Amino acid sequence: MLLKWSQSAERDLHRLHAFLAPVNPGAAAAVVRQLVSGAEQLLTHPQLGVRLDEFAPRDVRRIVVGDYELRYELTEATVYVLRLWHTREDR
Repeated sequence: MLLKWSQSAERDLHRLHAFLAPVNPGAAAAVVRQLVSGAEQLLTHPQLGVRLDEFAPRDVRRIVVGDYELRYELTEATVYVLRLWHTREDR
């Protein structure tokens, strides 16, 4: 399987880092590592997340990594990270 990040997910990752870095650069870097690691675990366990029926017939799923929600789409050969955000954000 391949892991690909959408432009929106990459922007989300940068936004979260930029929000945390002024207060605690170490925590900001740790959160980014945690989120990347969470996405990478989908390569070996692609069906780990809960399927979101509202996106059917696409296989869009969600997992929670620490305090963050990560949404991804699963195809036969690729896991696409779609979006991510802090669970306290109004989404």
